[in-house]
Amino acid sequence: MVQAEIITIGDEILIGQIVDTNSAYIGKALNKIGVNVYQISSVQDDEQHILNALSEATSRVDIVIITGGLGPTKDDITKHTICKFFGDTLVQNKAVLAHVEELFAKHIKSTPISDLNRAQAMVPSSCEVLMNNYGTAPGMWLEKNGKVYISMPGVPFEMKALMEETVLSKIQQKFKRPFILHKTILTAGLGESAVANRLSDFEEKLPEFIKLAYLPNFGRVRLRLTAKGSDEDLLKDEIKTQTSHLYELLSDIIYGEEDQGDTEVIVGNLLKNKKYTLATAESCTGGKIAETITSVPGASAYFKGSIVSYATETKLEILKVPSTIIDKYSVVSAEVAESMALNVQKLLKTDFAVATTGNAGPSKGDSDAEVGTVYVALAHPKGVFSKKCNFGKSRERVINRAVIEALEMLRKEILKN
Repeated sequence: MVQAEIITIGDEILIGQIVDTNSAYIGKALNKIGVNVYQISSVQDDEQHILNALSEATSRVDIVIITGGLGPTKDDITKHTICKFFGDTLVQNKAVLAHVEELFAKHIKSTPISDLNRAQAMVPSSCEVLMNNYGTAPGMWLEKNGKVYISMPGVPFEMKALMEETVLSKIQQKFKRPFILHKTILTAGLGESAVANRLSDFEEKLPEFIKLAYLPNFGRVRLRLTAKGSDEDLLKDEIKTQTSHLYELLSDIIYGEEDQGDTEVIVGNLLKNKKYTLATAESCTGGKIAETITSVPGASAYFKGSIVSYATETKLEILKVPSTIIDKYSVVSAEVAESMALNVQKLLKTDFAVATTGNAGPSKGDSDAEVGTVYVALAHPKGVFSKKCNFGKSRERVINRAVIEALEMLRKEILKN
């Protein structure tokens, strides 16, 4: 098995100023081509810290991938540190210099090119330059004692382009790798432990070259089957067989597969294919359902809009929820949720409408309902119904679980119509 380690450089990662999305992307990309990620590390913009990380990685993996610290400012020290690690010196690369000058001439006209920018063309003499078509800092490929070291800029879209255009193909040419196949099944409605109980016998009977992983998140559990080996056809056949067994065991909670997209993608495709339209009226979820739906490209084909009726007055004045219903049942109730759904469906002239009202916490707001109580209502072409849920006391959990519940109710109802 070819092993790799990812090292991200930057104080901004360690203090939480930015989230390290680069490692997640690189890890996933490497796994697809049969390279196992042994470790991911984040280090300071400090020469000794970087040198220690490189030395430690060298002792345990075949490929070391570094991102960050390649900018034009004084705190970007990766190139100089790599030179020290390899006992190398920086030299000017004419192709990189020409590229940097062209970028400034064509696309950064408002800022004059400086010596700092030209210094981006300085690279270790022993490296193979990986041209960065989207920025000034080139990638670098170095080899020593059978190990490969790859340094790329930390800007995510620049790094991704280098990976896709150059790095992955070079790794595939350099190393002999096993096949790694994944199949990820998406479930909703049961927690991780409950799903695991139902799959206890299934796991015991899995072939030794197939592993099952549980990936829980806010009311959803992804089940990932991973097969590793040298016979790709055997792996494909066995993954197909085991996937069929999962469907037999969990047919009531499976809603799709990862390559089909999350629930919002599946729901969007259903709405689009059936030419249905959708609106939302949200209280405790604060527009999160609408945000999730519109995160899918092309959502305008089926999503008409949303009314975030966070305050009771908005429910009364905009959604026209009768005050008698609120007075009788309280603002957090099935009756109010259903009225919200029906009224936004009528107002925006849609086939379906989803509504939420509840107490996400930490205080109870305009209702005495317990924190975590949420009513989700769904108006459809033949009527309306609602569901009472209790998602606990964590505000983030309550909101996210309510979004998932709403989308699941919608998915199931569309399939009925």
